[in-house]
Amino acid sequence: MKPSDFDLEYQNQNIESKIVVALERISQSFRSLLWQESTESSLSPIQIQFLIFLLHHSKEKRKVSYLAQEFNLSKATVSETIKLLIEKKLAYKTNAPNDSRSFIISLTDYGRKVAKDTSTFSSEINNPIDLLTEKDKEVMLLSLLNIIKHLNQTGVISIQRMCWTCEYYRNLKNQQHFCNLLNQELTPTELRIDCPEHLLTP
Repeated sequence: MKPSDFDLEYQNQNIESKIVVALERISQSFRSLLWQESTESSLSPIQIQFLIFLLHHSKEKRKVSYLAQEFNLSKATVSETIKLLIEKKLAYKTNAPNDSRSFIISLTDYGRKVAKDTSTFSSEINNPIDLLTEKDKEVMLLSLLNIIKHLNQTGVISIQRMCWTCEYYRNLKNQQHFCNLLNQELTPTELRIDCPEHLLTP
């Protein structure tokens, strides 16, 4: 069995383990910043995440079933969170067209304001990334996309609306990236993590 990445003796001799632990530290930072924002806004971390998601995504994705998949939560947990957002006058729901059993969740004007205010919680992580060279940013993005794709394919994380899981995406020779929807080649910086036109590969 492979030793744990958190075993210091093993970790300090393996760059792969160091990268894993570095990613875990960054994950801790996201959680810490989110909790800090949670305390200041009197909202739970998941409520903040829901508000930000609802602010930036289309009606088709603003349903309980989709949110459950997106955040790897039960429908009951999602429904309870939405109920609390509605009680706080941050959101409201309407019947989905052609399906009276389904609801679309939308933000109130107040909810949109709170979502915009809280969505900058990650800015401190953005600061050191801004200082990287453009080449280093490209390498980092491509590496992270590869990790996310693997985690998605192995079922660790669910829905991913990234280029590499999209029906429109083609990987040409020499690592060239092509989008059939836009009918153009994409530079590494044009690859998307969350694309509104994403079509899941069958």
